[in-house]
Amino acid sequence: MIQNNKLDQSFGPIGTIAGITLFVVGVILTPFSFSGLFLILIGAFVGFTSTSTIIDSDNKRVRFSNNLFGILRTGKWINIESNMKIGIKQSNRAWRAYSGGSRSIDTSDKGFRVILFDAHSKQIMPLMKTNSFESAKKELESLAIQLGLSTI
Repeated sequence: MIQNNKLDQSFGPIGTIAGITLFVVGVILTPFSFSGLFLILIGAFVGFTSTSTIIDSDNKRVRFSNNLFGILRTGKWINIESNMKIGIKQSNRAWRAYSGGSRSIDTSDKGFRVILFDAHSKQIMPLMKTNSFESAKKELESLAIQLGLSTI
């Protein structure tokens, strides 16, 4: 079974809004000017680029990918070895943007991530993102059974 877990927008929430705005303006301007195509390209890249993790439990492998333009997946597959482990780690991400009036807008994203670790307990990649510790614990137990890994 293949499971796709979306993690984050690459440019944060403010970059995503700005990218989608450029994309829409580009769509509106394209019939009148070819510069609209440039806005569509830049807006689609900034607005729709994200990260995700694909878990293939049948073949015991995982893949961290950057989804360019929201469509093109980049990244390589990593085979799961029996000495790898998975665990939970708290995630606190924050983004700051400045407006024209020199005001800062802070946006934070707090949650928990299920992380894949190697044999020496070094972090390899995040597998999943959740909002609560309870749901992260349920997903951790489920993934440990599916992939045949021990937990930290």
